[in-house]
This record gives sequence, structure tokens and C-alpha cells, in this order.
Amino acid sequence: MTALATLPERNTTEPIETVMGKYVTLERDRVFRAKLDRLLKRDGTGVPTARPVTFTSTGETRGVAVTGNAGSGKTSLVHRALSKHPALQPSDAALMPLVSVSVPNPATIKSLGMEILKATGYKELHTDRPAWKIWADVDTRFALLGTVVLWIDEAHDIFAGRSRTDAPEILNHLKRRMQGTGAVIVILSGLETLWNNLCTDSQVKRRFYRFDLPPLATAADRKVLSKIMDNFCDTTGLERPEPGDLIERLTYAGQQRFGLCIEQIIGAIEIALGRGDARLGIEHFAEAYFEKEGCPVAENVFMVRNWTSITQRTSAK
Repeated sequence: MTALATLPERNTTEPIETVMGKYVTLERDRVFRAKLDRLLKRDGTGVPTARPVTFTSTGETRGVAVTGNAGSGKTSLVHRALSKHPALQPSDAALMPLVSVSVPNPATIKSLGMEILKATGYKELHTDRPAWKIWADVDTRFALLGTVVLWIDEAHDIFAGRSRTDAPEILNHLKRRMQGTGAVIVILSGLETLWNNLCTDSQVKRRFYRFDLPPLATAADRKVLSKIMDNFCDTTGLERPEPGDLIERLTYAGQQRFGLCIEQIIGAIEIALGRGDARLGIEHFAEAYFEKEGCPVAENVFMVRNWTSITQRTSAK
């Protein structure tokens, strides 16, 4: 009797890590980079430098408010643009041209100031210090480190819950960081409610350009997703899925949000690789959707015929 050959175990970790590490550059990346470049002074050859443009006689800088639904890819887009920008890399003149924080919970005048100080590497953090002293230390650190851009992620939380009472004063502190000697560019990113709240203060609103990430709604968007899926399949050694309505189902299941759609593609690929399947198929997306949503079969976008009748599950953050 002939022994059956044992198939070697398939290494799924490395291929998945490869696709998870990929960043897909889209047109919106180019547009955001262009907005960012407009806020930076240029040298004699037209190249952006680590100095903010000032727009008034009082030395005001401008900022960008990046808004979009949860899962639209805001954080990834801003992080990529800022971390890779040549003018925002550490140098002898600017040790930390970029400072990045997420809004603490709850967001108060003091807690946000402390978070920024921590991000600059400041060690003497004491919660009993008055807010004015904390923010004065922020200014000192920015001047010492040559900070040009302050990025605050999840900025919508400034206006949520208990933080709402401190929101006007937080905005005042941000305005002060955008004016006068040592003024910095402020980038805010958050849910769509962020812009509506910024608009309640006319002085804040005029300091920011809005950059909204719209939902995936066009045939061109679906074509981009299809190309990304094909690229991920090629990278991981999987055969591409059969043509059909998979991309349409994926877009619907991902609530027309780019980041959520990418997560589902990666989840499906991980399942296909784990099973040892040769081709990526809709059944892998169905299982990945089950894992994420925990829904019954009748509500799985990848399993039912009338999938457009399924009520989309929404994410709050």
C-alpha cells in the first residue's frame, strides 16, 4: 500500500503581512498632498520646505480638516502623507517637524495639552499644573524641536460627551498655536461631524480647508477596488476571483467606505490562504463577513441573492 504524500503547510503569515503592509495610493492622496504643500513655504526651486506659509499680517497659518465616515481611510491617508513628506523629516534644523496625537478621553484643555507634550518627548508631566502652563510648555517644545505641523486625529471627540464643555477653549488654544511667532499648521482628522462643529466658530472655520473623503459610489471607484483585489491576489499567490458582482457586493458590505472594503479583501484572502485554496472566491468573503458581523445567513451580503435589500450595519467611529 502506497503512503499518501503529506502536503507542506502553507505559510499564510508572510503573504498576509505583505498585503497588510501595502499602501494603495489613490487620487485623493495626490489632492491632499497638494493641499498640504500649499501650506508650506517653497524654496527658490519651488520645493516645499519645513516652514509654514503665513496668510495675514499677524502671521496666521492655515490647516486642513480631514473628514469622512468611519472606515473611509482618513487616518491612513493623513499618516502616509505626513510621515512621507520630504519637508517633514527630522533634520538638524527641525528635530521633530511633525507632532501627532489622538484626542484623549475625555478631551479637556489640560488632557489634550498633556498628550501633545507627551508626543514631543517631554518627561515632566504633572496633572496638577494649570492649563496655561501646559500649553506654554507646548509652545516651548514646538520652538525647541522646530515643529511645523501638529496633527490631531479623532478630533471629533473634542466635541463629544463631557469634552463638549471644554471644546470652545480647546479651539481657542489651537487658534493661538496658528498665529504669531512659532505658529504651526494644524491638521485635524475625524468624522463628518467635525466640520459642522468647527463651523460654529467663524475664526476657526476660516483657518481650515476642508478635505472630505466621499463614499465609493462610481464605476471608477469599483474599478479601483477590483485592481487592488487583483494586486493582492497576485502578491499572495492566489488566483483572481471569477468575474461577477463580487465588487458590487464588497462595496455594499463595506458601506461604500474604502478602508472597510480593503479590510474585507484582506480578511477574505486570509481565509483562502488558511484553507489552502488556490483561488479567491465569494465564499471567502462570506466567511470573513460572518466573522466581522456575526450576522445570520439571510443578512450576509455575500450569500443572498437580493443582497441590496439588506440593511447596512453602520459603524460609529
